[in-house]
Amino acid sequence: MIRSMTAFASRSGSRDDASWQWEMRSVNARGLDLRLRLPDGIDGLEPGLRAALSSRLSRGAVTLALRLTRDDAARGWSIDEPQLDRVLQALDLVQERAMAQGITLAQPTAADVLSSRGVMVQASGAGPDDAGLSLALLDDIGPLIDAFLEMRAEEGAALHRVLLAQIDEMTALLAEAGAAAAQRDADTRAALEGALQRLMAQMPPLDENRLAQELALLAIRGDVTEEIDRLTAHLAAARGLLGLDEPVGRRLDFLAQEFAREANTLCAKAGAPALSRTGLALKAVIDRFREQIQNVE
Repeated sequence: MIRSMTAFASRSGSRDDASWQWEMRSVNARGLDLRLRLPDGIDGLEPGLRAALSSRLSRGAVTLALRLTRDDAARGWSIDEPQLDRVLQALDLVQERAMAQGITLAQPTAADVLSSRGVMVQASGAGPDDAGLSLALLDDIGPLIDAFLEMRAEEGAALHRVLLAQIDEMTALLAEAGAAAAQRDADTRAALEGALQRLMAQMPPLDENRLAQELALLAIRGDVTEEIDRLTAHLAAARGLLGLDEPVGRRLDFLAQEFAREANTLCAKAGAPALSRTGLALKAVIDRFREQIQNVE
């Protein structure tokens, strides 16, 4: 069954002092375009994610975003001693200047000193356990991709039904084109025979061989049998591709180009209103088909 390139999936998880939220979405693209939005400071995470995604996806502009939250309480606090010394020196200088000007200041408390900017610092998120966090995140990406591919498959099933219906519609139009071409040939032959009879009644007898050659050339120029046969073969190939369990979007796109080329030739050769209408209807369905397959992986 074909898969769509349009999908969305999300997933959340946690480990020790960290929790995270994944979001993964994609739209159509000619190839595989991976766009990762990750927090800084987790070494080795991006290459592992790219490898995991590339091994299971073949096409689409895929955006993967990770929002990571750490438990501040679990990480703890510490004193930046150099900053503490600078703050104490600054407080001492302020006290001396105030006394020199006859101003008495209250002594700062320990809480006042600790609340000074930069004295108390939170323990760094980077640490020995970040390797474990990276492994946990990489383990968690598999189920996210599973959910993402499941949605692609659901979208692909809907696309499959639409594309099959369009192939059926094109097949029916080809049958109409064949019938219209046969009727056109009969009408054209009758009209030519009548015109020739009138012409030969007014002119000397014509060379029958030359006349046969001219009629054959007219028939060849207007013959659409090859176009109908090629379109029939292309439609059978497209129907076969839709039954494959592998990415077929590019091959379907190529076939759609062939559909359009043959339909254009058929319209150019039409030479009759009924066949022209059928050819234009066929081109309209082909355009809709090409629009739909842009989303096929």
